[in-house]
Order: sequence, then structure tokens, then C-alpha cells
Amino acid sequence: MGMVNNYMLNRIYTQFVAGLLFPLHEILKKHQTRAIKIGLEKSQWLSREQILAEQAKQLQRFIQQTYSNVPYYQSLLDQHGIDPKQINSTQDLATIPLLGKAEIKQHFEQLKSKNAGPVSQFNTGGSSGTPLIFLLGNERVSHDVAEKWRATRWWDVDIGDKEIVAWGSPIELNSQDKIKLIRDKLFRSLLIPAFDLNDEKIAGFIAQIRQFKPAMLFGYPSVYELIAKYAKQHQIQMDDLGIKVVFVTSERLYPHQREIIEQTFGCQVANGYGGRDAGFIAHQCPAGGMHISAEDIVVEIIDPKGNPLPIGQSGEIVVTHLATSDFPFIRYRTGDIGTLSDKTCACGRGLPLLEEIQGRTTDFIVAADGTMMHGLALIYVLREINQVGEFKIVQQSLQQTDVQVVPNSQFDDNVKQQIIEGFKARLGQDVTINVEIVEQIKAEKSGKFRYVISHVTTGKKS
Repeated sequence: MGMVNNYMLNRIYTQFVAGLLFPLHEILKKHQTRAIKIGLEKSQWLSREQILAEQAKQLQRFIQQTYSNVPYYQSLLDQHGIDPKQINSTQDLATIPLLGKAEIKQHFEQLKSKNAGPVSQFNTGGSSGTPLIFLLGNERVSHDVAEKWRATRWWDVDIGDKEIVAWGSPIELNSQDKIKLIRDKLFRSLLIPAFDLNDEKIAGFIAQIRQFKPAMLFGYPSVYELIAKYAKQHQIQMDDLGIKVVFVTSERLYPHQREIIEQTFGCQVANGYGGRDAGFIAHQCPAGGMHISAEDIVVEIIDPKGNPLPIGQSGEIVVTHLATSDFPFIRYRTGDIGTLSDKTCACGRGLPLLEEIQGRTTDFIVAADGTMMHGLALIYVLREINQVGEFKIVQQSLQQTDVQVVPNSQFDDNVKQQIIEGFKARLGQDVTINVEIVEQIKAEKSGKFRYVISHVTTGKKS
């Protein structure tokens, strides 16, 4: 009887937060989040054709509005002889030049709309180089939060359910103040900083998770992989807490990570794809589909020369965020590699799908003969060796690749030679492979872990 009462009280409190407290919080921040979320929960059940038809209408309005109000795009479209009234589809959109970090930095002031409302300055974590500085208005934030809220509800959890957030970005951690602490407590969201993880901190996190008994976990896959490994090694049960889902984002989710996290916590992993700059692009549903937030975001796939690629071909992901009228992101290069799908998800939602997100361009490596391959080719070499625990691969040049390894046990010259031979078989026999034994793999400045970094694919050190 007591368990039933606790369950009912939990549900009532969640409904209070999701139905009243959080919407009020958003209204006070001048966000339209709840109304947008209600609309998104209806539109997701339209057919793919209906969603894309509405997207095209919205794109047409957005481009014309941007041309009228944003100096950079007035000049750019005039310079290239582009009539904004002729941009009626994704195919037409491809006539507009791409937008990268260099263009945003160079034309920062001209990218702000003449009709912009209150905007705040944001920046990316800088895990792949110099952080990008840009502006966000209430429109953009409202749509991004609504998209995330909708995707959360796909998993039978809601704002107000107990949540643990394992995050490493100093942007979030430095913004802690009394108001945010009170808000998180009311929303039952517990933040655990995921910087410089060691066994003592991981053990502390596990104790917090067991005591708090969250309905959902949120954060970097690398952090939950470490927690899962520690729990498995020390035979700590984590699948008896009622956790319904582990939301992961901001890093490439590898198959081995998904497997150990799901086994340890006894629930599915929901992959999310997006960023502060590009927005909330796609999220996985329980049926496995990686649904694009197509009501707000147009996704294109381009080849190395910038040409659009058809559905099913792999290339760089480019996004146009239709709720960025204050500071437009049009054909913004994410630096990520992915593939669009023409399949329909078994869940019944008409939202188009990303077939695969292969990671950043810097997650790819180049063999001495010029062959490009995903870093997984090297990761699988290390995964087959039991003595290898954590690792980091840095391709310094076509002639040299460095590997940092945190050994599990009994790491000797034979194991080292096995790594070297495995890497040479893929990169080339004349490539120098340096294997360094370390006690800990450090996270990037952003708090993220990057297992593979190639200075060959970027052409610079980062």
C-alpha cells in the first residue's frame, strides 16, 4: 500500500511540475515553450509528406523575413543574385552559400536582425577547437526546449520526474546560482559535475544515483560508460532503481557504450543529437528511430565540395534552424558526418529520420595511402585487447599516430606490439605508432571525451 501511495504522490508531483510549475517558469522567462510543445506533439503524427510540406512553407517565410531584416543575408543574396521569394524548398535552399564558424565570427554584427528582441550571448564548449560565440533569442530557446520536452515524453518520463544530469561543461557548472539551485530542486533535477573522473568520484556518483532513485539519467555517454564499468567491476546493482531511460548527447554514442549502459541500468539508452549552435536536431524514440525535429530544422547532407547529397549517402550534416530570426542559422555546417533515411519509423511518427550519425569529421582518420576511414577501425583493435581499459587515439600526421592507454592489467610489450601491428595493418606499415601508458585519460576543456582526434582531417592542431 505504501509503495502505491508513493507512486501516486510521485505522479501527482510530476503532473504539478509539468502542467503548472514549468510552464509558469517559462512564461516568466518570456518563452512560448508550452504552446510550441503542444503543437509539436500534434504535428509529429502527421505524415512525412505533410510535415515536409509545412516545413517548406515555413522555410519560405523564414528566408524572406531574414532577407528583409538581416544585413548579412541581404548582402549575400544580392551578391549571388538570389531572389528570396524563389526559395520554396530544400532544393532551392542549396543555392544559398554555406555558413560556417568563420563567417559567423567575421560577420557577427551583420548577422543580428534589425528587429531582434532581447538576445543573450552563448558559446559552444570548444571541444573541437575555438569556441563559437553567437546570439540566442527567446524564439530559438522556446523551440529548442519544446523539442527536448517532446522527446523526453516519448519515454514515459516528464519534467518533474526525478532526473540526474551528469555534465562536464563549465558553461553549465559556472552558472549555478541560488535561483537555479531552487529551480532544480523544485523540478527534482540533480546535477553532478563530470570533470576529472576518478574511482572515488565515480563511487560517489553511484551512491548518489542509488539514493536519489531517478526516473531518468541525462549526460555524456562516456560518463555513464565509466559508471557502468565501475558498477560491474564492483558488483553494484543498478538495474533495481526504476530508471526508465538514459538520455545521452554531445558525444558520439558507440555500440559498446550503449550495450554496457543498458545492461547495467536495465533500461534503454536514448541518443540525442544537437548542440548549442545548431539546435536540437534529432532524438531517438523507443522504437529506435532517430527523428529529426523537422518542424524547426531543415537537414541537408553535403559532400566535401559542398554539394547536396541524396538520401542514403553519407556526408556532412548542414542545418537551417527556422526559429532563429534574431540571429539566423542558415545552411550551418555542423562538422558532423551523417546519413538521411527515407524509412518510416515503427513508432508511427511522420518525422523524417537520420539513418546514422557517424561523429565529427575529426573522428575520421586517413591511412598513409589516402584512404579515409572512421575511427572505429582503430577503436575495434583496442576493444579486442582485454588488457586495454580506457584509451585515446590522436592522429598527428599521415606518418604518426599516438595512442594513450589506461591498462586493465598485465600490460606488457607483447600487448603493446599487438596494438602497433593492428594499427599498422589499417594505417600502413611505415606509419609510426606511439603507445603511451597513462593513469587517466583527460577530458577536453568542454568536459567531453573524444576517443579519436585526427589532425589530418582538420589540417590543424586543436
